[in-house]
Amino acid sequence: MLNWRRDPGYEQRMMQRRKEIKQIKSDTEQIWNETEQIKSETEQLKLENAKLRELNAKGKELLSSAALLCSPPDINLIPPNSTVQD
Repeated sequence: MLNWRRDPGYEQRMMQRRKEIKQIKSDTEQIWNETEQIKSETEQLKLENAKLRELNAKGKELLSSAALLCSPPDINLIPPNSTVQD
């Protein structure tokens, strides 16, 4: 006959390992979901950045146009004001 004794802590260790495995799977799934969320948010930010670059370019064009339209006229073209009162 074999000298075999049942390990009293075996079942407890197995239950603990099963809990750890379940927790690791849960953590892995949560990390995967967070990664997908970050990818989605990154793509959204890229689109928003592209729109902002486009709006900035249009704004610069408008400012440039406004500066040309609103710049003071050439000083030589303005007749001097008369200082003599009538």
